[in-house]
Amino acid sequence: MSSVLERLTANAPGLLVLLDPGRTDPPDAARVARVAEEVGAAGLLIGSSFAGSEHTAVVAAAVRKASRLPLLLFPGGAGQLTPLVDAVLLLSLVSGRNAQYLIEEHVRAVPFFARHPIEAISTAYILVDGGSITAVESVSQTRPLPADKPEIAVAHAVAAQMIGMRAIYLDAGSGAAHPVATAVIGAVRRAVSLPLIVGGGMKTPEQARAARVAGADLVVVGTAVETGGAERIREFVAALA
Repeated sequence: MSSVLERLTANAPGLLVLLDPGRTDPPDAARVARVAEEVGAAGLLIGSSFAGSEHTAVVAAAVRKASRLPLLLFPGGAGQLTPLVDAVLLLSLVSGRNAQYLIEEHVRAVPFFARHPIEAISTAYILVDGGSITAVESVSQTRPLPADKPEIAVAHAVAAQMIGMRAIYLDAGSGAAHPVATAVIGAVRRAVSLPLIVGGGMKTPEQARAARVAGADLVVVGTAVETGGAERIREFVAALA
């Protein structure tokens, strides 16, 4: 397990706050980062399906100045890479069959990592149906796995562990109608030993707690903070404590 993941999973209550640089300006991102550190979040993610590297870097710089929490990049592609982070979740969309997001973006990222000694955490990204078409589904042109068939998500997660990936990310997609089903989370948790990150559609602290109880090591919230304000982070931390 990577040192950054060790820090994150050891930092109870396991909440990661996702900042979308395409929808968050630097002052707002800095405010969210300060509150997240103050109330005890485990770390921060920055990423988007659309924003490019320049805007991502500007927001990342503001976050780094505002908080000492671990900052991970959650990139939609190699074009979003920035050195202003502690590590990169190098996502492979194993639930889809689009070669661009299975391997091509990783090949494009090689020159970046050759220039910047930043940790790349190979992460199996598994998109699960959250009841609505999300940006990641539209951009990647891949269909999510069914929410009512946990065994399919399990097979993908186990395959990812077998080929040496270091983390699993179950995602319903940003702004999904509902989060990843707890039955899916629990089944994957029982099947693999890798750190398990769960996000997408987490609108309430109760939903975040249910994901954690089901087996998530780290729970990601983003849209709920964008729409409800930074103080909502306190509610999520309290629910996971």
